[in-house]
Amino acid sequence: MQEFRKLHGTEMNRLNAEQYSLALKHPLYLMLHNIRSMWNVGAMFRTADAAGIEKMILSGYTAIPPRKEIAKTALGAQETVVWEYHSDPLETLGMLKQQGVRICGLEIASGSRSYTTVNPGDFPLCLVVGNEVDGLENDVLNLCDDVLEIPQYGTKHSLNVAVATGIAMFELVRVLRSGM
Repeated sequence: MQEFRKLHGTEMNRLNAEQYSLALKHPLYLMLHNIRSMWNVGAMFRTADAAGIEKMILSGYTAIPPRKEIAKTALGAQETVVWEYHSDPLETLGMLKQQGVRICGLEIASGSRSYTTVNPGDFPLCLVVGNEVDGLENDVLNLCDDVLEIPQYGTKHSLNVAVATGIAMFELVRVLRSGM
């Protein structure tokens, strides 16, 4: 039987902040629109760092660093992930589209497709996530090229936005890396 041993931080070959800033990133953007919980924002910064994405875009009333609530769950990722704030998500998504970025909302919506159907030809891609209670607004959804959905099999019809983002982002990274 194989014996397992937890690795110590020095054994994990982690990049330091300078190395991370120079490392190639996955052609994946994450837009957080009207996220009300700063703890969720921090968690998504941390996930974005772990996934090695290109950039995070915060919009609407989503809180921006520096905030102690964001820092508590981000654990420093707010310092390593490239991010910017734009109040108007529609204008920003329009600019990304002009740059050839595919816009994918993460939402339960008519016409959505499973998040597992993304393929390497869908990149570069911006994953757009919305408010914890109301999700993405229809005007944001209508700018999306696709709406991705995570199938759910229980009595609840939603996941925490930071959890859903992590599930979807790592599937997107898996797809990208399998096509390399």
